[in-house]
Amino acid sequence: MGKIHIATIGKTVGLKGELKLNLLTDFASQFKKGKSFNTKFGNLEIEHFHKNRSVIKFVGYDNIDLAKKLTNQKLYTTEEETRNNCNLSKDEFFWFDIIGLNIVDNGIVLGKVTDIERLSTSDYLMIETDKALESMPKRFLLPYIDRYILDVNLEKKEIYTQDAIDILENS
Repeated sequence: MGKIHIATIGKTVGLKGELKLNLLTDFASQFKKGKSFNTKFGNLEIEHFHKNRSVIKFVGYDNIDLAKKLTNQKLYTTEEETRNNCNLSKDEFFWFDIIGLNIVDNGIVLGKVTDIERLSTSDYLMIETDKALESMPKRFLLPYIDRYILDVNLEKKEIYTQDAIDILENS
């Protein structure tokens, strides 16, 4: 099972080893005392995390000099840990469940989701256009909002849309 990049450690804050944490997840609740996350150089255990300030401290990194060594490290988790630690509401999905699904607009397969980009406060699906639509652009971005997304069917691996074809044609 692959690793999921959920945060990147930023610059130091103060002199006692605290660091800014740049979250790539909507589930800040998984950053709790005692929880460990995998990095390129091994596991880091959380000593404490201030959710409102996005400031984290790891066990054993008690001063600014030690903490600076962690700057730009990426924190990883797994799909299984994510499913266990993060509760979704109705009609919410994990990004790793959405990537790979086909975009179907009025019965026409427009393409496949290859990535998700968060721009400002909105998520956009990066779609690789289906080869059958060879005269169309090879890729396009589709806002993940109710205006375009009608339903997501994980079993059929499809996202049903409306007016997404217009975005594709104008890309």
